[in-house]
Amino acid sequence: MKLAAIDIGLKRIGVAICLTSDIVTPQMAIIRKNRNQAATDVNTFLKEWEIDKLIVGFPSSSEDSQNRIKHFVNLLELKIPFEFQEENMSSIEAEDLIKGEIKYKRDGRVDSLAAKIILERYLQKK
Repeated sequence: MKLAAIDIGLKRIGVAICLTSDIVTPQMAIIRKNRNQAATDVNTFLKEWEIDKLIVGFPSSSEDSQNRIKHFVNLLELKIPFEFQEENMSSIEAEDLIKGEIKYKRDGRVDSLAAKIILERYLQKK
């Protein structure tokens, strides 16, 4: 089963995939210009990779963030199952992973690493 995870942010959407077994690979983040464009780009990504199930990072702390993420997922025209996965601290964990390796830039690498962490958490609980 081909899996993808997304970490939905206000400016970028981190993306990671797992095509075989337990190897999770971060992909280029989707830059958000607006909600509809971002939803279209996520849908295109899912179709291109022939993803069977989507894992969506979901914060347990902020109700506003939860509502924003639920609204965004509703904009996706999903024809595949999806599941929410707790994402707490995934972005901070991702930032720690790349410290020192690259000069920190807002290019989406941290966002996609956070999506990778979210997908790994999902796979661990299975």
